[in-house]
Amino acid sequence: MKISRRQFIGAAIAAGAATLGFAGLRRFWDRRIPGIGYGELVQDPNNLLDLPKGFRYHVLSRTGDPTSDGLLVPGAPDGMAAFRGSGGRTILIRNHELSADSLERSAFGPENAVPEWLDPALIYDASGGLGGTTTLVYDTTRQKLERQYLSLIGTVRNCAGGSTPWGSWVSSEESVARPDEKYTCDHGFNFEVPANAGGLVKPVPLKAMGRFNHEAICVDAATGIVYETEDRGDGLFYRFLPNVNGNLAAGGRLQALRIGEESVDTSNHETLTVLPRSPLQVTWIDLEEVESPEDDLRERGAQQGAALFARGEGIWADRDCIYFAATSGGSLECGQIWKYVPSTSTLELFAESPSSVLLENPDNISIAPWGDLLICEDGPFDNRMIGITPGGRYYTLARNVLNDSELTGGVFSPDGSTLFINIQSPGITFAITGPWRG
Repeated sequence: MKISRRQFIGAAIAAGAATLGFAGLRRFWDRRIPGIGYGELVQDPNNLLDLPKGFRYHVLSRTGDPTSDGLLVPGAPDGMAAFRGSGGRTILIRNHELSADSLERSAFGPENAVPEWLDPALIYDASGGLGGTTTLVYDTTRQKLERQYLSLIGTVRNCAGGSTPWGSWVSSEESVARPDEKYTCDHGFNFEVPANAGGLVKPVPLKAMGRFNHEAICVDAATGIVYETEDRGDGLFYRFLPNVNGNLAAGGRLQALRIGEESVDTSNHETLTVLPRSPLQVTWIDLEEVESPEDDLRERGAQQGAALFARGEGIWADRDCIYFAATSGGSLECGQIWKYVPSTSTLELFAESPSSVLLENPDNISIAPWGDLLICEDGPFDNRMIGITPGGRYYTLARNVLNDSELTGGVFSPDGSTLFINIQSPGITFAITGPWRG
């Protein structure tokens, strides 16, 4: 009897788990992949982050640290982007995925006492909007943090977002909260933060980009079109066509991706709907009432034939294509990576995890200087940064050994010397250096 690769891996997991335990099996499997990545991970004596031999990390920021503007580093660091600053410095913008129930991690302290000197116009929702962004100025030559400060405040659950070619970070709210006993205004929008802002920016919701459970965005530098993911089990894949290239606040048109004429569930949960590495021709449909007060944008899109994705999360533009993650996609619900090529209007299932040992619940993604896809896991435990080669081979680059919190925000400095990454809870940001390729 012939068995598939997936069946073989499943049998190996079942047999190995009995003796090694699941976490031990993942570590064993990581050592079975020769010739790719950077080799076996070395146990961290500080029990924070395991890295390959020859690599080291520097803790540059923690939740609760004092900031340069007299506040505190908020909790739950998530998506990040790195920009080129003056004198070879890196400007790092970091999201904070906080809601009204996260008072103990507020930038204003556990009582959320807004200081009198802070202009109220710079706070989007002073009632329950504890999320936002911090900006860090880091000297990669000296591996030294020079300053960090709040750059957006008053928003909710700023999970991911994305950088723009014109030097800003678009921070996305993974929430559709409406005014109630906790909040004073609508949430579910994108907000733009210039890398050179130098302090808090006035929070302007980019309403034409849609109101939904935002996860991340990326910009096609050739066209200025913005692609957006939605963290819902029946989420859509969106694109925003701005009226003015480089000016998102000037409005535009929101569309959703469609495969064929009827809505297609791409999750592969119940049936094998999409085969890996088989390009599909797609079209885009216009969406109406994009501010969606009833939070039904994805449902109306599906009625028009938009394709469904199982929790769209991280997204990254790489030259001629767009990669994005479906965190719970796949027959095992361990995750999928999709590849969209704008020039040919084709969508391809680039990778579907055959086992949680190899990849479990991909979240934030980025492209390494040497061309591999780097993925932060958001699974139930033993979360790692996983690399996938263009040929589809998996390897492990880092592992959280502190706790079961997700790794977030993995992104390289513009000079390629330093990888920044977070352990979301208790909130630690690392700078990683070593013998990188490329």
